[in-house]
Amino acid sequence: MALLLLLFSVSAFAQDKVTVTGTVTSAADGTTLPMANVLVKGTSNGVSTDLDGNYTISASANDVLVFSYIGFTNKEVTVGSQTVINASLASAATEMEEVIVVGYGTQKREQVTSSVAVVTAKDFNTGSVNDAGRLIQGKVAGLNITMPSGDPVAGTQVSLRGRSTIYGSTTNPLILVDGVPGDFNTVAPQDIESISVLKDGSAAAMYGTRGTNGVILITTKRANGSFKSSVNYSAIVTTQEISRNLDMLTAQDYRNQVASGLRPATDNQGYNTDWLDAITQTPISHTHNLTFRGGDYKTNYLASLNVRKLEGIFQKSDNNIYTGRVDINHSMFDDKVRINLGLLNRSGNFTTTGDAASFNGYVYRQALLRNPTSPVQYPDGAWDSPGDIGNFNYDNPVGRLEESEGQNRNNFSRLNGKVDYLPIDGLKLSALFSYSRWNETRGYSESKKHISNTRNGLNGYVTNGTGESQDRLMELTAQYAKKFGKHDFTVLGGYSYQDYFSRNYWMTNNDFQTDIFDYHNIGIGLGIKDGSTFANIGGSTAETNLISFFGRINYAFNDKYLLQVSLRHEAASQLYMTDKPWGSFPSVSAGWRISQEKFMQNVKFINELKIRAGYGVTGSPNAGGFGAPALLGYGAPFFYDGQWIRTLAPSQNANPYLKWEEKHETNIGMDFGIFNDFITGNVDYYKRNIKDLLYDYTVPVPPNFVNTTRANVAELENKGVEILLNINAVRSKDFDWTSSVNFSTNTSKLVSLSNDLYQSSTDFLYAGATGEPIQTFTHKLQVGGPVGNFYGFKVVDIDDNGRWIYETPSGERQTSAEFTKNDENKQVLGNGLPKYYAGWNNNFRYKNWDLSITMRGAFDYQILNFDRMYLENPTILNYNRLESSKDAVFGKTQLTDPELQFNSYYIENGDYWKVDNITLGYNFNKLGKYISSARVYTSVLNAFIITGYKGIDPEVDTSGLAPGNDYRDKYPTARTFNFGIDVTF
Repeated sequence: MALLLLLFSVSAFAQDKVTVTGTVTSAADGTTLPMANVLVKGTSNGVSTDLDGNYTISASANDVLVFSYIGFTNKEVTVGSQTVINASLASAATEMEEVIVVGYGTQKREQVTSSVAVVTAKDFNTGSVNDAGRLIQGKVAGLNITMPSGDPVAGTQVSLRGRSTIYGSTTNPLILVDGVPGDFNTVAPQDIESISVLKDGSAAAMYGTRGTNGVILITTKRANGSFKSSVNYSAIVTTQEISRNLDMLTAQDYRNQVASGLRPATDNQGYNTDWLDAITQTPISHTHNLTFRGGDYKTNYLASLNVRKLEGIFQKSDNNIYTGRVDINHSMFDDKVRINLGLLNRSGNFTTTGDAASFNGYVYRQALLRNPTSPVQYPDGAWDSPGDIGNFNYDNPVGRLEESEGQNRNNFSRLNGKVDYLPIDGLKLSALFSYSRWNETRGYSESKKHISNTRNGLNGYVTNGTGESQDRLMELTAQYAKKFGKHDFTVLGGYSYQDYFSRNYWMTNNDFQTDIFDYHNIGIGLGIKDGSTFANIGGSTAETNLISFFGRINYAFNDKYLLQVSLRHEAASQLYMTDKPWGSFPSVSAGWRISQEKFMQNVKFINELKIRAGYGVTGSPNAGGFGAPALLGYGAPFFYDGQWIRTLAPSQNANPYLKWEEKHETNIGMDFGIFNDFITGNVDYYKRNIKDLLYDYTVPVPPNFVNTTRANVAELENKGVEILLNINAVRSKDFDWTSSVNFSTNTSKLVSLSNDLYQSSTDFLYAGATGEPIQTFTHKLQVGGPVGNFYGFKVVDIDDNGRWIYETPSGERQTSAEFTKNDENKQVLGNGLPKYYAGWNNNFRYKNWDLSITMRGAFDYQILNFDRMYLENPTILNYNRLESSKDAVFGKTQLTDPELQFNSYYIENGDYWKVDNITLGYNFNKLGKYISSARVYTSVLNAFIITGYKGIDPEVDTSGLAPGNDYRDKYPTARTFNFGIDVTF
């Protein structure tokens, strides 16, 4: 009887199984949802919809199907007698209600009380980009990302709400990749899912010293447990051209000037050489990305391989990067334990044409200077004639390239793991561990035919070097979240330990008997044996650590009144032997969702209105290393008993009062959504006071050992406004148009350089350098004045003899040649930091076509045009000049002053508006049995620019205390053309 009952039960169960089919769509507009999950509740039986939103699954009458899709509310349907079940999913959240990544976790956007911006993969700039920074360029108000160099090895420059230090080695925000410190090159751009920017102090204070310049959180693409394995392949083929060329005198111009008696006859050597063309190439770059996904909700994985083979517009400029990444998730013990393991390895190599550099920008300078009537190479095989060698800083750019050889090889690896334990409802205990290691080897050589030998007699030059670094991180956190009644709170506490180690070794040698070994046999050079000043050995080692305790409380009452309080207490090894190595960094922020109040219920067009305010403190230790103890260093050598003796001497005074530089930031903001989120956005006003900044002060000797001491005295101030508007202009089945506009301002000034204990000998400091042969500073930072002021001689006219007419600081005019010998005649000539930034991004979709256009600009700032300053003087005869050197100055007459000068005539307005990225794509719904989706697209980066600036590109270096200098040796920026495909199998 028991056997019969069992057989009957099995038979009945088998008969109850049916095949269910259907389509999953969006309730809002009826569009199908590809890759939606369909799961038999309580089991691991699940499938994903295809590109048309269709699915097929086996289930029994009593089963419940769970339909889910990111951004939509789950829907449950009992199978019963149905064989066709179509599911229509409602949107899970408005933009204001989405969950975003913040420090040490996530938070509903509606409950965020700090200034946080998020850009997801669908809004990234597309095409072949050097690093992840360009993905969000122009997308976030207040985050200024520039690309002043076209070198394929160069990265973006990042500034968030201005500069926060005087001596600090970097102003870059802290970049965390899946919670682990990294940079924009840590992972391939194709591997990134979203980027969050924590802009204000109340958001960044959770990271203490590391968050002083803001925090950028990069979230990589992760396995999704969709029960369906997939393979995605994408490829991009790229070529480039110089975005704007300088207009130089041609060979015919030289011959015309010789015929007119303006040049000596020897300047016409009879050739027609385009020197820029001689060092450039038509680059063909390609990027490939292969991603595998698979697994179920218990165990899933993602593995990716990325290859980037990049060529630059100049010969011997390239960058080859190979990145592999594996991410594995596993849950066990009824999902109470969740484990994530990640392994990343990136290897790269690039050609070098300079010592410890990539492409030597001096080659580009020489291509501009070179006589266009001279040959690429002289008949006797020489690159330079005797006259060329005797000309100051003038040589053959092709010879520099051909007679140098170099290679840099580097490798970065990272192993990280995270364990979450959820013992009870609402409590999560987490442990994060990571170990990162970077190393490089580099070699470079110059042959006997290189200008370094023909001019300086090095007889061959070689340099080798190697470096490595290690970074270890451990973070332990506990978080408890509870909601009861109208109260919703989350408490987080944690401990963090991080240590960093680096070392670097290098060696140079010269006087080689042969060139055949390049840089591979540095030991055979005789220079180091003979005591040559060009032969050296050196190295350095550094080790630091950081220990932190932190906590945070988030509280919401009735989903209307919001509060966040955090505190981080940490110590840095750079403050070893100080009285206060520990620093405390608190923050508090609050928000009020006015739109949830009863008196707003009848205001139908406002669906979200929140005001918020926050205050936070972050800190930075001494960027120069151990600043508190007295140190010894190499002193001046002395001659004794027939030889020079190296000495050890005091190099640093003791200063136990050294402490943290502290940034105190106040932020007031508003988030809003109107007309059913037709328009959403936010407005922020911030003010930063960076106190106790380090500066070197003159002190008496004795009692001090050396005549300067670094102390915490100075103060900077930054303030500005940021506005972001997102407009869902059109949303329909066949056509979508979304637009985003951002605008920001920033002003930065020096508040103080002295206090009661340390008095600066002046209330200003100089910064920037013109280089040879002018050799002067370019900027002056004065107490009470803004960062970035150009400081030099002001010219207002030119006299009939072609001499400058200057204006004194008091407004008088002078033509005296002695005027430029007195620095007191200098005055402020402009400022190199833009006061206003703006961006406008548009995305269009028509059926299967998509078009995106990204634009941005910077306004109200000046640029020192180095090329004009050095190449526009018509009296110059020993090298080539700009075509504009023929023009009359101030429309009157040509300049006759042979002395090159830094003055206001070469400072130009830098305002620009760039159409930064244009992308046109087509999406295929399904191609055959095996291809579930495909997309082809073409794009242009740095498409075109509207500006009055006469240089190559007004997007110049704005870092440090000398922003706005458009240096001569920079690698020109490029216009990039891309063709890409993206296929999912």
